[in-house]
Amino acid sequence: MAANQARSWQQTYTSYQPQVEKKVVIRKKSWITKGEKMLYTVVAAALLLFGGFIVSYSSSMDALNRDIQSLEQTVSNQQVVNEGLVYEIKELSRPERITQYAKENGLTIQAAEVKQANAFNQ
Repeated sequence: MAANQARSWQQTYTSYQPQVEKKVVIRKKSWITKGEKMLYTVVAAALLLFGGFIVSYSSSMDALNRDIQSLEQTVSNQQVVNEGLVYEIKELSRPERITQYAKENGLTIQAAEVKQANAFNQ
């Protein structure tokens, strides 16, 4: 009977024994640490800013090159106009043309030689 009493005592002891629940906190390890996240964020922001700077610089250089090309075209056109005017000046200042206009307007040439007068731009 002692064995029966021991069993009954064991059953009652285990049934009255308070159950303690243990909470096990499992920390999930992150794949990337906080420092690495911060570093990656700073590097990504720097790359974005650098990319924006390059695009802005490229755009301003393109606009500047277009302005330069338009100015070069304007200068080229003006040079052609100037060359035409220089040729016209040479044609209009020929001594034969001057003597012809002088005779048409009743002027007489006193000297046998007509020299071309040059204009000096200073």
